[in-house]
Amino acid sequence: MNKKLKIAVIIGSTRDARFGPKAADWMMGVAQARDDMDVELVDLKSFDLPFFNEKASSLWAPSEDPRAVAWQKKIAEFDGYVVITAEYNRSITASLKNAFDQAYTEWNHKPIGFLGYGGVGAARAIEHARLIAVELQMVPVRSAVHIGGGDFFNVVMKGEPMSSIEANIVPAAKDMLDQVVWWGKATQAARG
Repeated sequence: MNKKLKIAVIIGSTRDARFGPKAADWMMGVAQARDDMDVELVDLKSFDLPFFNEKASSLWAPSEDPRAVAWQKKIAEFDGYVVITAEYNRSITASLKNAFDQAYTEWNHKPIGFLGYGGVGAARAIEHARLIAVELQMVPVRSAVHIGGGDFFNVVMKGEPMSSIEANIVPAAKDMLDQVVWWGKATQAARG
């Protein structure tokens, strides 16, 4: 199958003062430079997802809230995902956890990679997200992009451009995207 993969870059924070859009724009640029995927930016903030309040997971019963159904339809469009996540209190954001919970079968058998930011590059948040992805029958890839320490301070606190830290994060981004593509092709063929 030589079809380009359709990959979502999902902004996993909805706060007004979030850094996610800046990191997502940078990741979109790296991904769009490739010829093996088409990428689309998906911002959780634009979906107005309610807190999960369905009778059961969409694995077991159809969702009733139209906002959840709209989210499921959007997620189903993609062959894989790159999630941009902050680290809040040593885990992922509540909005990202809720977005994972609002769908189930739509996530299944697809790869997922992560770009995390925070004091330790969202390492703990990404580990939690990988566990959630396993439960959703996804393929979390090994490599991730971690914007932490001095890089995090420079771009988030000092407002320096993402280009100022590219030398530190481009190799990880390329490796992560290579893995998303490899697993994306494998899972796409298996789903077909």
